[in-house]
Amino acid sequence: MNDTTPPLEGTPLIAPSSTDHPLYEQVVEACRSVYDPEIPVNIYELGLIYTIDINDENEVNIKMSLTAPGCPVAGEMPGWVADAVEPIAGVKQVDVALIWEPPWGMDMMSDEARLELGFM
Repeated sequence: MNDTTPPLEGTPLIAPSSTDHPLYEQVVEACRSVYDPEIPVNIYELGLIYTIDINDENEVNIKMSLTAPGCPVAGEMPGWVADAVEPIAGVKQVDVALIWEPPWGMDMMSDEARLELGFM
């Protein structure tokens, strides 16, 4: 399958997270501690964390995006997320990947983020 092949019908654009894993909520809270320096809202509420996948060995794989590809902290933000998640007791390893598909949009923000930024 090449990059121009559309996703199969019914295939989610964003892979589902491991919401039933015992560490999931702690990982979400760690992500909420990371802020985009240009926006006074954490990256989780901004909708920049696309997928939190935690396997049976407690290896955490996070797929995230940025508000724009030219974001000045593009090279640093994945490291900030990994640094926030790694100290959680039980986490074996953290891998944070920056992805651009689907592109981030303001509709991905939580209601809290919209309220904080004056969009509600």
